[in-house]
Amino acid sequence: MNREHNPWHITPGEQRPPREWGIPPLDDDFEGLLDDLAGIHPGIDQIRDGLRHLALDALSADKTQTILSTIAGTDTDLLTALALLVRRLTNPDTNPALDTLTAETAKAVEHRGELFAYEIAEYAPRKHTAEAAALIDGI
Repeated sequence: MNREHNPWHITPGEQRPPREWGIPPLDDDFEGLLDDLAGIHPGIDQIRDGLRHLALDALSADKTQTILSTIAGTDTDLLTALALLVRRLTNPDTNPALDTLTAETAKAVEHRGELFAYEIAEYAPRKHTAEAAALIDGI
């Protein structure tokens, strides 16, 4: 697709929906958070752009329902993916950057990552997004 026919094919971090879509702009809190996350790592910049795209896209009710479920509606959602990423980044066996830590510190870091992953799996408030998605399904 060329740029003239794809409004999302623009410079990362500057995605905005066409004015004719009638989508309200992001609120200051959301926009500010996305701005604060800029430049940390290209992967984080891609996530920022994805979040902005989701927030500003002209979604159907069906697509909104699917996205809510995908973000935090089941145990195979983006929350789980983030928890597994944290677990990977805090594990000395999967993150060589931790090789310089003492064994005791590395174990403590790994334990914190495991706790985070466990708590996301056990305590994340998925029922709220699942209920919202179910209510949308009833439209």
